[in-house]
Amino acid sequence: MTALAAALAARIRATGPLRIDEFMAACLLDPGHGYYATRDPLGAAGDFVTAPEISQMFGELVGLALAQAWLDQGRPAPFVLAELGPGRGTLMADLWRAAAVVPGFRAAARVVLVEASPPLRAAQGARLAALAPAHVATVAAIPAGPLFLVANEFFDALPVRQFVRDGALWRERMVALAGDRLAFALGPAVPVAALARRLADTLPGTTVELGPAGAAIAAAVAARIARDGGAAIVIDYGGWRSRGDTLQAVARHAAVDPLAAPGAADLTAHVDFEALAEAVTAEGARATPLVGQGTFLLRLGIGARAEVLAAGLAGAALAAHRAGLRRLTDPAEMGNLFRVLGVHAPGAPPPPGLDAPP
Repeated sequence: MTALAAALAARIRATGPLRIDEFMAACLLDPGHGYYATRDPLGAAGDFVTAPEISQMFGELVGLALAQAWLDQGRPAPFVLAELGPGRGTLMADLWRAAAVVPGFRAAARVVLVEASPPLRAAQGARLAALAPAHVATVAAIPAGPLFLVANEFFDALPVRQFVRDGALWRERMVALAGDRLAFALGPAVPVAALARRLADTLPGTTVELGPAGAAIAAAVAARIARDGGAAIVIDYGGWRSRGDTLQAVARHAAVDPLAAPGAADLTAHVDFEALAEAVTAEGARATPLVGQGTFLLRLGIGARAEVLAAGLAGAALAAHRAGLRRLTDPAEMGNLFRVLGVHAPGAPPPPGLDAPP
């Protein structure tokens, strides 16, 4: 039993079962034992790999899409260039390098990184030292001004609540104790106002997830963009409207039991993009149609960029390059599992790659 598991068991004995969002928050962000508070989880030596670590093309194309959105809105200067959950800073480094071809973009940008993890803040600061980034802990702390923002695999790590339909009522999924072990349990059957409309498209026994933390952050980003101008590109795995238990844990690049070793594995859940889009439009900004990551990158010209890079490669390096392209775009890999949602100011065009029907 990990130290955090023992602490959670003591908490449950004292105050009762934990909601799933409470459990996730403790596992990921506990200051002494939380997953993100105590380690750099990325890369082959870590627990998972994200798209920016697979190929430089990912960050380059996202960067050029944001730069074009900046051009489309009249080149505001200064502006805030922000990333939510920047990992090791790989995406921002590739974005920044690619944006050098857009006159004035880098000179007008103030780079802000929204990051809660001390180890990852250190990694970002080292890689992006030349950009002089400012670190903040919340979206609310991003400085004022037009906002051009990217969030890749950020919303999936935000805590969710889970509810199982019981007739016309709902039972919340909890983490309780079975003897000395953590175990899943269900709370009492009660009405849940936020799920009233889901009675029309679910059956008894269906699990539905609510992500209030993600919706609140999407609303905060949208309010800024609606007020000050800008655009955002959100890339994550998930779909349109939550259905099913999607809570998962990953350690050493393999799925593990979410309750087995709290604090030692990454916990995520699929993003409900419908909820994010509704939060965006409620704040007066515009949300684009949802598209697959593969479609998004192909629209931005990843095929042509891949050919340019391939011309200078051979042997194992060329094979790895082509494998990276497939992994990012193939429908059987990340191409359909990961989805992309754009946010833009009223009256401004959508970010490139998100400006045509899916």
